[in-house]
Order: sequence, then C-alpha cells, then structure tokens
Amino acid sequence: METATKLAGDVKDLALAEKGKRKIEWANQQMPVLQLIRKQFIKDQPLKGIRMSACLHVTSETANLAITLRDGGADLVLCGSNPLSTQDEVAASLVKDYGIPTYAIKGEDNATYYAHIAAAIDHKPQITMDDGADLVTQLLTKHPQLVPGVIGGTEETTTGVIRLRAMAKDGTLKYPVIAVNDALTKHLFDNRYGTGQSTIDGIIRATNMLIAGMRVVIAGYGWCGRGVAMRAKGLGADVIVTEINPTRALEAIMDGFRVMPMADAVRIGEIFVTVTGNKSVIAHEHFEKMRDGAVVCNSGHFNVEIDIPALEKLSSSKKIARPFVDEYAMKDGRKIYLLGEGRLINLAAAEGHPAVVMDMSFANQALASEYMVKNAKDLKPQVYAVPEPIDRQIAKLKLESMGVQVDKLTAEQEHYLASWSEGT
Repeated sequence: METATKLAGDVKDLALAEKGKRKIEWANQQMPVLQLIRKQFIKDQPLKGIRMSACLHVTSETANLAITLRDGGADLVLCGSNPLSTQDEVAASLVKDYGIPTYAIKGEDNATYYAHIAAAIDHKPQITMDDGADLVTQLLTKHPQLVPGVIGGTEETTTGVIRLRAMAKDGTLKYPVIAVNDALTKHLFDNRYGTGQSTIDGIIRATNMLIAGMRVVIAGYGWCGRGVAMRAKGLGADVIVTEINPTRALEAIMDGFRVMPMADAVRIGEIFVTVTGNKSVIAHEHFEKMRDGAVVCNSGHFNVEIDIPALEKLSSSKKIARPFVDEYAMKDGRKIYLLGEGRLINLAAAEGHPAVVMDMSFANQALASEYMVKNAKDLKPQVYAVPEPIDRQIAKLKLESMGVQVDKLTAEQEHYLASWSEGT
C-alpha cells in the first residue's frame, strides 16, 4: 500500500499510534466471533472492490471491525459518529498501522465533525455503515448526486433506526438499510449489558461517586434503560424509572424499581441518566426543581435528550469541576453537574462497551454488509431486519467461543413441533 494512501485521514496525532495498536490488539483477543468472520472474509473476499464509508464510534472494538471489512476486500473510509467518543490513539493506529483512512478527533467541534463526515462521503460509498444515521442523512440531503451509486447500508443503533424508518415512511430513504440494532444478538446484549456496564463506568470515572445508597433516576426502560437500571441496582442504588410506555413502566415495577413521572423524580433524584432516543427528556421545568448537587448525564445517542440551552439560561455561571464534569451554578444558589457535555457518557468519560459485547454487534455489521452486497438488487429503499439465519449463526459462534453446547431436537421432537394432530 502506498504511503500517500496509508496516511490518508485526519487524526489528532500519529505519534499515538503505538498505544492505539496495543488497545486494538487487546480488544481483538476478546472478539472471537469477529476473528472467525475475519478469517472467512480473508478467504472469500466478499467485499472485494466495494467502496464503504463507515460513521461509527472510533474505538478499539470498531477498529477490529474496520480491519475485518478491509481484509474482506472493502475499500473503507472511517469517520467518527460522535465528537467525544473517538479514542485518538486508535484513530492514529488505524491510519498509520492499518492503512485505513480515518477522520476523527476526540473533542472536535461541530464544523469539524461534519467535515469528517463529508470526507467519508467524498469516498463515493457503495455501502454506508452508520451509528445514528448522520452519514445517511448528510448523503441524502447534501450529496444526492452520489445516491445512485449506493447499493445499501447498515445502521448500528436505536436512534439511527428510528430516523431511518421515518425517512422510509416519507419516501426520503433512497436505498435499503439493514437495522443491525434490531438483531437479537445486538440489542439484547450490546444495549443491555454493554450500555448497562459502560454507562455506570462512565459516571464513576467522571465523578468518583459512590453509587450505593444514591437515588438514580433512569429515563427510559428500553433495553439500554434495563441494563443501566440492573447495574445501578447491583451497586446498591435506589433506582427510579421514568417512562411514557405503560407496558415498560409495568415491567420496571415488576423488576423491582420505582416508577414515577420525571416531574416528581427530579425532586428526589441525585443522579439522572437519559436513555430514551428523544429530545428534552430533562428540560427547563425539571432543572428548576432539581436538588442541589444533582448529577445529570446521557447515554442516548444524541445530546438533545438533555435541554442544555435551558440549563445555560437558568445558570449564573459555569465552570469545569473535573474532567467531563461541568458545574452549573443556578441563580438560586443550587449547583447542577452535567457530565460529558450531555453526550454519550459511556464513551465521553469511559471506553464504551466492552469488546466481548461489541464482538456480537460488529459480527452483525460484517455479515450484514456481506448480505447487502449479495442481495441489494432484490431489496427496496426501506429498513430491513438482520436475516434470522445470520442472527442465529452469530449466537452459535458466540456459544462455541465460550465452550458452551446446547441440545438439539430429536426427529420425534421436530415432527411434534411441525404437526398439529397430537393433543392431550
């Protein structure tokens, strides 16, 4: 590979590459499913000659996905999907050691963030890979001339899938996209166990607070909310859930948590975590009622879940209390602490999901990309689920990597399940 191509991208400092390579190799050891897929990709070259643009959190786990796609023949360009989630050392290593053009710098401003997405779009992708649908949105709205060359895409997270389904509904989506997030081997594990552990990790790293005995308010009881609630409870927190969905609220109660409206929760909560995928979940009226010293953070994809402009208006001053902790002094003397600028706290202040969880998520991404290349001509411009055989294959590979075996149906059992004649 030529040096000019090898050094393409925009990263903080190539001198960080050695540290980044060590992180990438460490993560790889905990991603056995992706290792198996990579070996098969090297042999079969399913993505040979395919231009891919990926907009993902640039972490050590993502690096191993990028390397797998590259080794499967893809001509890949990577950019960050969040200004605060990039691991600069990993981005440097991807460029310097692996020859993958990467455009991502931790803490980049809004203009740079979108310039990096534009750089990925300039690659004229045939396959897009997104985490939050920013790449797709920019491609469709700002670069429509490139859309005919796109054969399909994949989407990693709940927020992105919601946006894409809205695009498909109003006719804006112009090519098929596979909702990787909706695979059982993704959201049941990544969203619940990954977000659960890494969110608490981010809060503790940012604040060094003891979770035991704290009243922790979790907005949203989807799979991410379930995970955060489970881990907070395990550390001894008094967990309160807020919800708009009656069924999920009932489930939270049955799981042993208190449920109440946010308007009531803000009066007693000490730590607040939003994981809804919606905007202004914690708004002006909530900040007015919060206790002195309340800590507020977000683990949903975008920072709009917390109405930060409202918090700014209510405060008389702002200062950095600790790394990733902004102290807002309210005009009435109270102090409210915002973590990670309201962005994904598990990636802003910590390292995101453990590699062993991302192994399954990124296995879905790799195999969904292969599926899209093979089947895009038969698909319409809408959002598709990950095919069940892929989901089951990943679960099977994961169990094998753990040394776990499961039972198989006997011929008699298969016949029984396929018939209706036998009864009592």
